[in-house]
Amino acid sequence: MRSVARALERPTRALVAVHLRVPGAGDRELLGLARELRRVTRDAGAKLLVNRRPDIALVADADGVHLPESGLPVEAVRSLAPRWLVGVSRHDREGLEAAAGADYAFLSPVHATPGKGAPLGPAGFDALAAQSPVPVIALGGMDAARLRELRHARGVALIRAVLHADDPAAEMQAIDLALSDSR
Repeated sequence: MRSVARALERPTRALVAVHLRVPGAGDRELLGLARELRRVTRDAGAKLLVNRRPDIALVADADGVHLPESGLPVEAVRSLAPRWLVGVSRHDREGLEAAAGADYAFLSPVHATPGKGAPLGPAGFDALAAQSPVPVIALGGMDAARLRELRHARGVALIRAVLHADDPAAEMQAIDLALSDSR
C-alpha cells in the first residue's frame, strides 16, 4: 500500500486509476484493501477500480470495476452502476471486438511477461489497438521507454515498473511524460 501511496504523491496530467487485483483474497480482506485504497486514491485524485468484483467495488465506493475476459458482461455491470468506469481484459482482435460498450480494454501482453503467453510486440499491439471499438490500454512489460514505442495506446497499465521502482512517484512522472509525448 505504501508503494501505491508513494506513486500517487505527485500530480499527473493523465487520469490515474488504481486497479485492485488480489487473486485468492477472501471477501473481507479484499474489502479492507479496497477501503484503504479508496482513501489513498481519493486523497490523490485518482480512480479506484476493483477487479472482477462489482459487489466489493460498490461497498468500497470504488469508481468502477475491471472485468476479466471470462467475467461478467459489461451490460450487467452497467445495470448495477451506470456511472462506473467499466474496463475489460483482452488478448486478441475477437476479444477487442467483444469489448464494445466498455470504457477501455487492457490489451496484453505487449512485451514478455512471466506466465502470460506470447507477447504481441509493439507492432502487433498497434495493429489491434488501431481497429478497436474502445480505447486500448497497454499492459505487459511496460515502462516509460516502451510506452513511447506505441502509437495507438490510450494509456498504460503498470505493476512492476511502478511498485518495484526505487522512487514510484518519479516513475509515475516519467510515464506521464511518455504518455503525453505519445499523443
